[in-house]
Amino acid sequence: MKKIRALQLMQYGGPDAARISLIEAPVAGAGQVVVRVHAAGVNGLDWKVREGYVRDAFPLALPTVLGIELAGVVEQVGPGVTRFTKGDRVMGPLGGLGAYAELAAVDAANLAPMPASMSFTDAAALPVAAVSAWQSLHFAGPVHAGQRILIHGAAGGLGGFAVQFARRAGAKVFTTALTRDFDYVLGLGADHAIDYQTGQFEAVVSNIDLVLDYVGADTLARSWQVLSANGAIVSTASPAILQSTPAGSRGLWFMSKPDAERLQEIAVDVTHGRLQSRVDAVVPFDDLPAAIERNRTRPQLGKTVVAFSL
Repeated sequence: MKKIRALQLMQYGGPDAARISLIEAPVAGAGQVVVRVHAAGVNGLDWKVREGYVRDAFPLALPTVLGIELAGVVEQVGPGVTRFTKGDRVMGPLGGLGAYAELAAVDAANLAPMPASMSFTDAAALPVAAVSAWQSLHFAGPVHAGQRILIHGAAGGLGGFAVQFARRAGAKVFTTALTRDFDYVLGLGADHAIDYQTGQFEAVVSNIDLVLDYVGADTLARSWQVLSANGAIVSTASPAILQSTPAGSRGLWFMSKPDAERLQEIAVDVTHGRLQSRVDAVVPFDDLPAAIERNRTRPQLGKTVVAFSL
């Protein structure tokens, strides 16, 4: 049986809990394609899964291959797949885990064709961040002009797209970020930027219609006091929001769903300059465990992508 390299989570824990090993190559099942992975996006969910923080939401049989989004070339087409053929360049979320491997079996419905001019590293930065930003922005209800939206983690891959989508909708956009990243988030369309290390956003903003919480923890806890009477918080960072929402308030836990059509539209907008997508670092596969740990310990500006050919 053919063996491939993959980053496997062996047990829940710290940086040493995930290691590169050899596994059997996947075979495309019904409705699937096997993708030769050229690049994959690094996400905060990687270390949260690694450390067991979301084991209740995502029960796993260990060992398992980490990684939730990829870009690559179709190598094998399973029964019933008509959208893609061998050699097609594709990108998408897995709808689960398994992207950190040289070959990955993916439901064809999750994948979108890559624009001809887009690189694999640029494509790998889009599936989770861009689609999740759009979906989470609209998760609590329609977004309209004049709405006051506060985005936590605005300089990250997810937050950067959320700022742009909120601006497109005509909302007034407040953000939290580091001072060093103010030019970036304001350039994306934010109206206000607040340094979360030197100031308290709750002392600056109020009457917020929607909080997009991409940070969690104390940031989420302090966000309730800035909501308008009918405001809502949508969190991608803390499933516990469902238990911790104060009486009379509206708190929603959001999990992204694959949307190949939306992803393709966003990718076209990126290639034409209508949306910005920032890849802050491209790392080789052997550096992937360290890159996941850096995502946990350092503020992110845009996305980190692992390139399998480096």
